[in-house]
Amino acid sequence: MHKELKQLFRAELAAAHNAQAEGEFRKAVTHLERAHILSQKFAMAHTTIHILMLKLAWRTGDFQEVLEPFIRAIAALLFSHIWVPPGNTGRSNASAFAPMPIPEDLAHILKEASEPAPR
Repeated sequence: MHKELKQLFRAELAAAHNAQAEGEFRKAVTHLERAHILSQKFAMAHTTIHILMLKLAWRTGDFQEVLEPFIRAIAALLFSHIWVPPGNTGRSNASAFAPMPIPEDLAHILKEASEPAPR
């Protein structure tokens, strides 16, 4: 994972953790969605996000969100290197196959991370 991409990914994870600790679960979900967008092409990070989404859903009693992340965690392990729908938030309210708009700040870092390093 590109250095700046990894930093932003970790920042989103930390923000999700802090939001959960403060009982701000919707805010935590938003940070996990952003981390999901950043991690989609990296199987272990992508799978981790789905597991964290599952744990949060379980903690908040959102059982509609419990099964979907479990299935998507398995798919993330198998398919992250092959194809992912860009911008997809990873939640059950979004088709697992549907590309979605990428927030501008994330689009910038994803574009930068995909460009070859200058020689």
